[in-house]
Amino acid sequence: MNEKLDHIDLRILEELQRDSAQSQRALSDRVGLSQNACWRRLKALEAAGILRNRTVVLDRKQLGFGLVVFVMIKTRHHSASWLKQFRQHVSTLPEVIDFFRIGGDYDYLLKIVTRDMNSYDDVYKRLIEDIELETVTSYFGMEAIAEQRPIRLT
Repeated sequence: MNEKLDHIDLRILEELQRDSAQSQRALSDRVGLSQNACWRRLKALEAAGILRNRTVVLDRKQLGFGLVVFVMIKTRHHSASWLKQFRQHVSTLPEVIDFFRIGGDYDYLLKIVTRDMNSYDDVYKRLIEDIELETVTSYFGMEAIAEQRPIRLT
């Protein structure tokens, strides 16, 4: 957006983080706008790329995905071509739900959600297949204390 976000834009974004499935009428009531004005602001936020999509949060445990693994990766390779190949490779693994290039002792961080240890072992084997990695270290989540929290905008 060319213009700075105002307090109403921020309220819209906060409300959508809280409940992206709410009706436009409910959203406009909560932020104090007419439905048309709210719709125009939503379209502007989407056009600016600030509001990328609206999704739902699933209860992974109820769906049988009880294991969360944080995988730290170190590599000796830092070329653009290797990075492109690695990104493409990781993108083929649907269990990887977050993927970051990071600074520090490791180069990459992956968050993997899977059913159990056997399922993770399958993911691990696919991860290391056909790509050279120096170190792969896995940390297993025991309890999600805070997960998928909204971004605080104000």
